[in-house]
Amino acid sequence: MTSVSNALLSEQEVMVRESARRVAGEVVANSAAERDRTGAWPHDEIRAVAELGFMGMLAPQTYGGSGLSFVEYCLAIEEFAAADGGFATMMHVHNASAHVLRTYGTEEQMRAHLPELARAQRIGAFLLSEPHAGSDTAAIRTTAKREGDTYLLNGTKQWVSNGSEAGFALVVAATGAPGVRDRFSLFIADPRDAGYQCLRIENKLGQHTAHTAQIHLDNLRVPATNMLGEEGRGYGKALALLSDGRIAIAALSIGIARAALEAAIRYAKERDAYGKPIAELQAIRFDLADMATQIDVARQFTLYAARLTDARLPAIKEAAMAKLFASEMAEKVCSAALQVHGGYGYVNDFPVERYYRDVRVTKIYEGTSHIQRLIIARQILDG
Repeated sequence: MTSVSNALLSEQEVMVRESARRVAGEVVANSAAERDRTGAWPHDEIRAVAELGFMGMLAPQTYGGSGLSFVEYCLAIEEFAAADGGFATMMHVHNASAHVLRTYGTEEQMRAHLPELARAQRIGAFLLSEPHAGSDTAAIRTTAKREGDTYLLNGTKQWVSNGSEAGFALVVAATGAPGVRDRFSLFIADPRDAGYQCLRIENKLGQHTAHTAQIHLDNLRVPATNMLGEEGRGYGKALALLSDGRIAIAALSIGIARAALEAAIRYAKERDAYGKPIAELQAIRFDLADMATQIDVARQFTLYAARLTDARLPAIKEAAMAKLFASEMAEKVCSAALQVHGGYGYVNDFPVERYYRDVRVTKIYEGTSHIQRLIIARQILDG
């Protein structure tokens, strides 16, 4: 097994990781290939995982959550990603929605929503990006107009993970006029209302378990009490938690890469060439050694960034570095693992073909690699 050494983890962290590995292996892994073929939403798997506390990992125990540290959360995400990258993305977006609510919500808001989120009775989604505003989130056009005790939300959101299945949605919308500095607010919306419309589910290269939707908001009525924090401060709140998300995506990338490496090791030991297993060929051994090294380096830095987050220390630069290095490393490792398989790696009889497709998006979502480089450069030049 190529995961982090127990010697570097606390007893609690080891317990969380081992529990996540067992559940991911027993509940998620066996059906991953079938979901990849059909794109079926994993209703049964979500219920089973939720019963064991993994759909409310960052929610406080007082609201029915597991109350895990961020390090424990990242360890769990790695394990689920090793089983199915798309499932791990779905889990992360859901858990992150609860994390936002826990961080910025009022007592009444948390009491109203966190217990159902922790039990996955409602699935969480985050509506931030738009068709013309991906990384340029300041270009958001969705509006929220005050009308008495409610706001009317209008606009279209793009790349919404869980958007088609959501029962709880966080929406960033403009409450101020263009050019106003503090013009965006953050709202809790109910996707079951008529004004929330799923226009399409994207047909993607990989991560077919994680449905990605385009959502249109047509006079979606949201009570004023559903605003998270003060009016005009929602954009800052969204950005503040993106660092946490980047660390989690680094962990997710590592999980997919680890699965690819383990598949390559198994194949290299079983496949004979020139009268012996190809694992005995120096070229293959060097490839496997490079893959393992890159995964371990990425993991250690990602856990370091997660520990900074748990300690409430600044981690903007470290989060961007972790996400950049881990996602780019993971694509290279999955490509190398496919290469070890030769022609068999290119067909879906072997799982490395799925890992290769699933890992590609990790360089795009939660901020592209170019965006991470911009963040890092700004931190080292201005900070």
